[in-house]
Amino acid sequence: MSWQEVEVRELKVGRYMNIEDSPCKIMEITTSKPGKHGEAKSRIVAIGIFDHQKHSVVFPVKHKVKVPMIEKKNAQVLSVANKEAQLMDSETFETFYVPLEDDELEKVKAGTEVSYWEAMGKRKIMLQN
Repeated sequence: MSWQEVEVRELKVGRYMNIEDSPCKIMEITTSKPGKHGEAKSRIVAIGIFDHQKHSVVFPVKHKVKVPMIEKKNAQVLSVANKEAQLMDSETFETFYVPLEDDELEKVKAGTEVSYWEAMGKRKIMLQN
């Protein structure tokens, strides 16, 4: 299981949650007061860590949501071609391919060490700015 369930009221800005089975970083949380016959609701704005899409959802504060377990690992870049980097994990020596975005193409070079995140069966190179 690569996620855990938490109540919406436990979420914080800067943490992560799943929206439509996509791990997202929470950018903003606003909570309304409870109504006459209802409970308080939270509006959450988040950005997907893999697709960079903005997501907005509204849930009651007692609603349970999934929080992804993000593994942060290191790997060596073996090669870069066709907007993909071939990486070898530094601990397991597993080799795999990770798609690169346009701004990452000139920064990721063969023979260098990079950090990558793995969550929900997907991987992404995380470059320091």
